[in-house]
Amino acid sequence: MLYRKFTVNDFALYYQLVSDKRVMAQITERAIPLKEAKANYEKLLTRNEKEHVFGTYAFFQPETEVFIGLGHLTSNEQKSDEAELGYMLLPGHWGKGYGSTIAGILISLMEQTNVKVVKAIIDPVNIASRKILLKIGFVSEWIGEIDGLPGEILRKGLS
Repeated sequence: MLYRKFTVNDFALYYQLVSDKRVMAQITERAIPLKEAKANYEKLLTRNEKEHVFGTYAFFQPETEVFIGLGHLTSNEQKSDEAELGYMLLPGHWGKGYGSTIAGILISLMEQTNVKVVKAIIDPVNIASRKILLKIGFVSEWIGEIDGLPGEILRKGLS
């Protein structure tokens, strides 16, 4: 799988994801409007520039270089040995094993840091994402409301 950090020229790829109601249904429960997406993207670019490993990556099919989705690694500012991973895929790529591949790549990147605990936050009804995370060694830590939305926090220890 091909991947690289998002750049200033990749907003259209990002917007494909966050403006899609199906993608965002189990993330924010709403598509992100253009103005809000642009503001979020500026923050994403700033984080990408500041961090070496942490940030948001665009993922592509290796053979065709077709955009699949994104994966992100976010350091925990309060706990330097803890971080969060997340991913979003375009619907045309669901159910093809890309989520597992992306999550595995993100874990490999995380192993290059001093992070000891990786967390992921999902919608508890997102069975596909939950299966991916459990398969690669995450365990459920907490289920409840996060910022007014249903959420589940899963964690994985790194050696």
